[in-house]
Amino acid sequence: MKVSLIIPALNEEASLPGVLAKVPRESVTEIVVVDNGSSDGTADVARQGGARVVREETRGYGATCWAGFKAADGEIVVFMDGDGSFCPAEIPKLTEPIVLGNADLVLGSRTLEAENARAIPLHARLGNRLIAAIIGIASHHWTSDLGPFRAIRRDTLERLGMKEMTYGWPSEMILKASKLGSRVVEVPVSYRPRTGGKSKVSGNLSGSVRASYCMLKVVARWSFWNPNAKQEE
Repeated sequence: MKVSLIIPALNEEASLPGVLAKVPRESVTEIVVVDNGSSDGTADVARQGGARVVREETRGYGATCWAGFKAADGEIVVFMDGDGSFCPAEIPKLTEPIVLGNADLVLGSRTLEAENARAIPLHARLGNRLIAAIIGIASHHWTSDLGPFRAIRRDTLERLGMKEMTYGWPSEMILKASKLGSRVVEVPVSYRPRTGGKSKVSGNLSGSVRASYCMLKVVARWSFWNPNAKQEE
């Protein structure tokens, strides 16, 4: 199965070269870096690292991921941040359950192993745990983490009718996939502080609060979503 790696990026010039250098090319068919309006050399270092660059002017994590999905052609789509906090060598851990026919959506969990969880700032870890619990109540599918490192079948993502263009994108994906009856599994992944720049979410308390607010809005909007009904336009 073809695998497309999508990396949403905003001012990741410092960390992106190291990330791209560690991508296992035998496990990935293509790399798409989506530049969300960077003011540094993100696009240039992405091309130098062998990635195809897509420009998305609409700011927002979800908008960036969606632009990458539309540009990619893999049967499996992997989303991973470009800040160096995740280990690209672990991409096969996420794609293997899909290739073997055991999953439709695979979530890379930063909290299944304690040493990785400790790398997440406390305020972000607590907010993540709260939102995950609420999503569990709404979807009856419990996850340990809402991290952005994940793999999903293209046809599954197409069926979700994604609408959220902010940091609520990962939450919408989990909630809808669960309601759709998709096979959602978690695998432990390594996590460490970013290798360059500053996090837009967990780097400070206000960023985490804004992200949590976006996620809560998503849960409120889609908790009663019926996948068998006509989707919203």
